Amino acid sequence: MLHIPILRHGVAYESIDQVELVHHATGTPIATVSQANSGMVARDISRMADDVLERFSVNDLIAKSKKAAELFMTASLPIGDTSQTFDDYIGLLSATTGMPITYCRNNADKIRRVLSDIDKVIHGLTRGFDLSILDQGYGSHNGGTLSYFREGRIFGAVLPSNSPGVHSLWVPAIALKAPIALKPGREEPWTPYRIIQAFCEAGVPREAFGFYPTSHAGAAELLRHVDRSMLFGDRKTTQPWQNDPKVEVHGPGFSKVILDDESADHWEKHLDLIATSIAANGGRSCINASSIWTPRNGRAIAEALADRLAKVEALAADDPDAEIAAFANPAVARAINSMIDNDLRTDGAVDLTKEIRGSDRLVEKERVSYLLPTVVWCEDHNHPLANREFLFPFASVVECPESDLLNAIGSSLVVTAITRNKPLIDSLMQSPNIDRLNIGSIPTYQLSWDQPHEGNLFEHLYRQRAFQVESVA
Repeated sequence: MLHIPILRHGVAYESIDQVELVHHATGTPIATVSQANSGMVARDISRMADDVLERFSVNDLIAKSKKAAELFMTASLPIGDTSQTFDDYIGLLSATTGMPITYCRNNADKIRRVLSDIDKVIHGLTRGFDLSILDQGYGSHNGGTLSYFREGRIFGAVLPSNSPGVHSLWVPAIALKAPIALKPGREEPWTPYRIIQAFCEAGVPREAFGFYPTSHAGAAELLRHVDRSMLFGDRKTTQPWQNDPKVEVHGPGFSKVILDDESADHWEKHLDLIATSIAANGGRSCINASSIWTPRNGRAIAEALADRLAKVEALAADDPDAEIAAFANPAVARAINSMIDNDLRTDGAVDLTKEIRGSDRLVEKERVSYLLPTVVWCEDHNHPLANREFLFPFASVVECPESDLLNAIGSSLVVTAITRNKPLIDSLMQSPNIDRLNIGSIPTYQLSWDQPHEGNLFEHLYRQRAFQVESVA
């Protein structure tokens, strides 16, 4: 059987403690994954060479990242004692996560684009200064002197299993010279392992990488021992680290589409944008819209969305028409379903998709469960479902006066505001509760990779210092 090892300073290590990965639909064993204990994680990170990438210039590492992009998508790359083609990778990724194969391919292409356009990504993160400044520590910029040092000597990431596209967020760390220690999601070791192998085949030293499948305790140890990190997870997972400046938290997004008074009167023109913002990528990303806010016509908008999304069926992951992912653990789907049904018992909200389908959103098929897209009409923006997020295409449609929007919507990773109203735009621009702001007909999931996403990785890893040097005549 295929075995996925730990990577200790880039060297494969098979541990006695292993977990088995099975096919989400059939239960067929697919692979075993070596598990690192907390002590190993802490010990290895403390021994990582934090300067292993310093012998390369940033531009050298950008070139290697571009080469890694091609290898990631085309090469047969090492995995354990064997090798893996790209198609093998996609099949295994879908098998253990339940994600449709078409979505797995789309997410892989997103990773390729970030790697191949890494120069543009770094340019956006650094705001375009001469990258040789990071090689020598200082340099000229806009008529003055600019100096940075790398505060994040070792970078770590605790990764999820819900969407492979999130791995595009940590890959720029290599071009920024930071060695990496990764804790993969339980069902999704495939993508980070393949990215590491692509980097190594492209000429990045293996000792720059640690790969540690581990427990929650091991993940916490990783976060404590690296200098800077990313953490992906639900609110319960991320809350203890919320105020730790060393940890960049990627939790629920509560992303939204907002209509102003004018666009609310012409909502039909925006229905495609709203529907795709909810359902793209199976609704599994923090950048999917989880609520739609409008000053009027809310019920009509909700009914039209429900009519469209109620047509989505629970199909096998290898079906080219599949639009939603299976829950490999049926208990998770049942728990989410129960949470929504319990909140619907509070007056003021109705599941319109259930009314149109005439059946429940929970579909159970042998070993797996699905949650069908759900659109809830909320009469009151204080209803418990007005601002919730779940791991499938779920959205509430909320009616709220335009003048009250900013106070009502709460924190949002992405807001798409369909408006030309300058006072509203100015208010949104000034809001500290919006991380990414799209003005106009831009889907919530459409990212610009030359701009920071939920934090600036460069600023997370580097700190500017005051610097003066005596000029020598």
